[in-house]
Amino acid sequence: MSGMEDYRAEVARYMARLYERGLTTACGGNVSLRAGDLMYITPSSIDKAAIMPSQVAIIDIASARSLTPDIRVSIEGEMHRQVYLAREDVCAVVHSHPLFASMYSALEEPVETRLIAENCYLLGQVVKAPYALMGTKELAGSVARCIMEHDVVLMENHGALTVGTSLLTAFERMEVLERAAKMTYLTGGRVHPRPLDDAQVAAIMKDFA
Repeated sequence: MSGMEDYRAEVARYMARLYERGLTTACGGNVSLRAGDLMYITPSSIDKAAIMPSQVAIIDIASARSLTPDIRVSIEGEMHRQVYLAREDVCAVVHSHPLFASMYSALEEPVETRLIAENCYLLGQVVKAPYALMGTKELAGSVARCIMEHDVVLMENHGALTVGTSLLTAFERMEVLERAAKMTYLTGGRVHPRPLDDAQVAAIMKDFA
């Protein structure tokens, strides 16, 4: 990708894909991409299945100034911006409300990521940001602090956020998170799962780093 319109098209495509995969609701969730000093992010209150590239907002990350003032930015725009400020290596953010992952955001029990090697490798430990009202600076700051050392965050009684060096990576982490949450639920109290032990986890991280 080389131009603004290419970046906007990429964001719109992944937002529609998120909805098509059942990982968010018609108007819920948001996707962003960092390119240089700019952030390309989905707008607020729009049908995510039919989003157009021209509806994707462009924000200067350092100043929070909008280059597309006619577009109403997602209420979680500040959260995305704070994540980019916290992690220079992050180039994409996906926030959504998948069913099982969102359920675990409201439970004391953690999502078990060691049942499958792929889950362990892509997700690591799933941390939880304390509850804060959606769209607030408090939530943005809380998530940014969590994301400094993790790639996947559950927001208490809210939903999930994943990051990556590309939209594909961030999107895949959201898919895998939802799968891990579903596996955790399906195995809990019904069977006797055998999570990967510490040595197995260390080998995965060493060999695939």
